[in-house]
Amino acid sequence: MIRLVVGLGNPGRKYKDTRHNLGFQVIDLSAKKHKKKPKSGPGDFHFARIDFEGRELYLVKPDTFMNDSGIAVSECINRWEVRPEELLVICDDLSLPLGRIRIRAEGSDGGHNGLKSIIAHLGSSDFPRLRMGIGPNPPDCPAEKYVLKPFHKSEKKIVKEMIQTAREAVEYTIAEGVEKAMNRYNAKGGRA
Repeated sequence: MIRLVVGLGNPGRKYKDTRHNLGFQVIDLSAKKHKKKPKSGPGDFHFARIDFEGRELYLVKPDTFMNDSGIAVSECINRWEVRPEELLVICDDLSLPLGRIRIRAEGSDGGHNGLKSIIAHLGSSDFPRLRMGIGPNPPDCPAEKYVLKPFHKSEKKIVKEMIQTAREAVEYTIAEGVEKAMNRYNAKGGRA
């Protein structure tokens, strides 16, 4: 049962609409749906506590930069006594085409520094994740620069739909479980 949902991104206005901040956007949209707004937490994170189908659920945005996401996630895990399998992490993914999402029950960091930091701090990769496609990066733009760029005007409609689909997938994962969510969203090319 998922109790903690963490959307990855970088704090600050400069990064607000970048490819790396899709996780933050999903958290903001989820909180808004429940008439909440993430507030400063008792650690390196912002959070909103919501009631989801009679269960207490935490929506979190780390205040650390992406490469140190594990610090904030570890604080949340310890504060709210959450097991890794009760955590759902939302992040961008260069290996998925723009507009697609993929849910996994566990796995490697896939080259994502935020996931790498979380795995290092938790000592486990056994937590679900929802990856959002932003890739691939163009040959003339290194990945580390590409993820910090805003989306092109021509991509905005696809991105908006992907964020909405990801928000729905988060709620479906919480309500129905990771396996059912994987079957529903992964089988349809990352779209519901």
